[in-house]
Amino acid sequence: METIFWKNDEELFDIVRKELYTAVVGDIMDKMKLLNQFLPPQIQPLRDDMFIIGRAMTVLEADVVSDFSNNNPVLNRPFGLMLEALDDLKKNEVYICTGSSPSYALWGELMATRAQILGAAGAVVDGYSRDTKGILDLGFPSFSYGRYSQDQAPRGKVIDFRVPIEIKGVKINSGDIILGDMDGVCVIPKEIEVEVFRLAIEKARGEKVVQQKIQEGMSTREAFDKYGIM
Repeated sequence: METIFWKNDEELFDIVRKELYTAVVGDIMDKMKLLNQFLPPQIQPLRDDMFIIGRAMTVLEADVVSDFSNNNPVLNRPFGLMLEALDDLKKNEVYICTGSSPSYALWGELMATRAQILGAAGAVVDGYSRDTKGILDLGFPSFSYGRYSQDQAPRGKVIDFRVPIEIKGVKINSGDIILGDMDGVCVIPKEIEVEVFRLAIEKARGEKVVQQKIQEGMSTREAFDKYGIM
């Protein structure tokens, strides 16, 4: 019988924070023939020690000319549905946004403040973030292309949320698990999460054994032949 090491999200996420990282989880998905689960490498944490594990709350943004009257009432509202999307965040969810041109900030300090109060796990945006000092002071895990103050308000609006999105070929549904660290961000589809994390935990624990054996003098060839891990 396969061993499951957790009973709920809280227990799983606690194990992930203590034992896992994007590389080992990505390796498992590669072996499962899921070869396109990492977001583009320019999406990086604002600080190297930032770590995200949580469920996706997907957000769809679009470029909008602010002084143009639109037939769609959503586009005539300040920020579109961004305020509603932000307020809809639940505990352990990740605000993950895409759809606009990467020419303005999609995340900032006040957004991070509200997300933190709601118990969200972090933010991942397919674009820039701003108010960097404020976000760093909050310590809220935020991943973006980097720092750029140009605001979204006159340039883009959220047009929907909790809908399927895609970032550079990576499909993301609300409820998928988002894992991010200094080496990148990967998406674990909800329907295979149990198998992915079960195997990743086993691999991570096995890697510690292999590391110990190498430190004791075992060759990498011998270690790989014996444990199948490298």
